[in-house]
Amino acid sequence: MKNKLNVIGIQADLIWENPKQNLHFFEEKIKTLPETTDLIVLPEMFTSGFTMNAKKVAEKMDGKTISWMLRMAKKYNVAITGSLVITENNKFYNRLIFVFPSGEITRYDKRHSFTLAGEDKAYTSGTKRVVISYKGWKICPLICYDLRFPVWARNTENYDLLLYMANWPVTRINAWKTLLKARAIENMSYVIGVNRIGTDANDYHYSGDSLISDYLGNELASLPTNVNGILAANLSIENLKKCRKKLGFLNDKDHFKILV
Repeated sequence: MKNKLNVIGIQADLIWENPKQNLHFFEEKIKTLPETTDLIVLPEMFTSGFTMNAKKVAEKMDGKTISWMLRMAKKYNVAITGSLVITENNKFYNRLIFVFPSGEITRYDKRHSFTLAGEDKAYTSGTKRVVISYKGWKICPLICYDLRFPVWARNTENYDLLLYMANWPVTRINAWKTLLKARAIENMSYVIGVNRIGTDANDYHYSGDSLISDYLGNELASLPTNVNGILAANLSIENLKKCRKKLGFLNDKDHFKILV
């Protein structure tokens, strides 16, 4: 197991429904990252912005974006994750893709569709949560609106790191910042939240406010609002385990089943 995990989040002004320009932007940022980087986290729908035009931007699992992610992971020996629109069996998914340096791929389909924007009408919701093992760390990846539902994120597997990628608008940004730290505290887990900036075609405004929190809700890293930037932190599994052992909060958690 690797004690220290060097994590990076990339906060970006996404170009509306333009995968080519968005991939070029992220590739230029990735080129500048330290060789010691272990994991790169990109925003939700990082190739298009939060669009309901699923058919226009959808790709298959062997499409250009996943091929790009595979190339980045191999070239820089790093894991990379983000969500994009995927089509399978005549359905559309807001799908998180996690690519290992080895080329292995894990997927997670967004469970909670954002009905306020009609996401439930454009995309099929996922039914399974995923916990990924990477360099000995247990990582739980979730997407945007999932953040509002603590039961879905409950740390029943003793994961170490909780990921959220988002297109979270500025009008509700206080909820974003508050809930990220709440999820960290209640699950005694590191949390990374990577949000976009800019204005999309629907005139929704995004301020970013990406951050990394430790397992007690202490902010380890953050970015100024409304800037393209790199969020970075060095996470310690040793410190996490010591704190869990000392406080023991997860030992007292409730046991339940989620019906889907």
